[in-house]
Amino acid sequence: MKAHDGLYIDGAWRPAAGEGVIEVVNPVDEQVIGRVPAGDAADVDTAVRAARAALPAWAATPPAARAARLAALRDVLAARKDEIAETVTAELGSPLPFSQLVHAGVPIAVAGSYAELAATLPFEEKVGNSVVHQEPVGVVGAITPWNYPLHQIVAKVAPALAAGCTVVLKPAENTPLTAQLFAEAADEAGLPAGVFNLVTGLGPVAGQALAEHPDVDLVSFTGSTAVGKRIGAVAGGAVKRVALELGGKSANVILPSADLAKAVGVGVANVMSNSGQTCSAWTRMLVHTDQYDEAVELAVAAAAKYGERIGPVVSARQQERVRGYIEKGVEEGARLVAGGPESPRDKGWFVSPTVFADVTPEMTIAQEEIFGPVLTILRYEDEEDALRIANGTVYGLAGAVWAGDEAEAVAFARRMDTGQVDINGGRFNPLAPFGGYKQSGVGRELGAHGLAEYLQTKSLQF
Repeated sequence: MKAHDGLYIDGAWRPAAGEGVIEVVNPVDEQVIGRVPAGDAADVDTAVRAARAALPAWAATPPAARAARLAALRDVLAARKDEIAETVTAELGSPLPFSQLVHAGVPIAVAGSYAELAATLPFEEKVGNSVVHQEPVGVVGAITPWNYPLHQIVAKVAPALAAGCTVVLKPAENTPLTAQLFAEAADEAGLPAGVFNLVTGLGPVAGQALAEHPDVDLVSFTGSTAVGKRIGAVAGGAVKRVALELGGKSANVILPSADLAKAVGVGVANVMSNSGQTCSAWTRMLVHTDQYDEAVELAVAAAAKYGERIGPVVSARQQERVRGYIEKGVEEGARLVAGGPESPRDKGWFVSPTVFADVTPEMTIAQEEIFGPVLTILRYEDEEDALRIANGTVYGLAGAVWAGDEAEAVAFARRMDTGQVDINGGRFNPLAPFGGYKQSGVGRELGAHGLAEYLQTKSLQF
């Protein structure tokens, strides 16, 4: 798609207040593929005013009518699926088949799920002598990351619109073309002017202005825990609602009774998918000491298959960050069994699929989120040891448990301090709540739980 040289505010593309520009670069060949405006605080203010002005009419629109607009949005996204996939591939570097299946396919499904929920969710209920109403929170400031550029937008904007909120979106600066494509789709789907607004810009400028704006009622942010803490502090000072989906260091616990080959194979695929740029990736594989050496061999063989299939990471900065963690792993005494810090190609921001063995729980690579194709394999002595290691980070976003007996896996999963656990390779469910314990965040996305984030409660007594 061709980049717009304006911002989408109040139902139209209009010039930004300043002259700043963001260059969009293809991570595969490092070529500039587009330029978008770097909106500033003045642009954010214009967008928030438009959202505020549109709020009363949209909030008063019957849920069935809001559902119809969301269904139209889903249909436009579905009709433009190939263009979405090509755009994500161009600015994120994701291989095209993965872009089609995940980067385009998942958000279309999520948009459809919110069209259905908006039509069926009871926005009021009788409780004794009261009627409890669920009303929209108001104007939502949505700040989204680059790793799943359309999915993260839809996972915030669709439930906000279903709830009757209006939205100002500030997408990641690395992937603004996908956000512009979403704005086109929102326009084509017939959303009223001001209900959805897009301001492209830099995080410390436009993102901060949106988080701090006094007329934004809720800030929904997905990204690093460090930035999430700052947004939480700003929102707390203003007694403003926040939804934060932050980092992860998820454990993939393989119990001795599991099918080891399958658990390791799926585990490696999970980490290498999207070049490791997934907050919920199972980056710590926990294996019983008796099966450890075999698991390492299996992981090395599985990682080798990703050498040519894996895309780059998003930027030169991200490549440096991931390389730095790999070097740190070697420095701290972990055994490098696959990959390493050297770039496998002359051009593009590629990182080799990397596997570390002999990783101990206190090592940096076992504690901090790397956000690249790097797997750490840790050994445990018994189930209590595995649980202690699994729960032994500041994060609690996702995880996995494998066992020969499903009940055994479930019993272990119930004891994990984490928001989502896949049992024996359970499939992604767009209706299941997604979000974390501890420093992985506040609130949930997807399904009815995701919609609830954008509602506030009023009770009338009779």
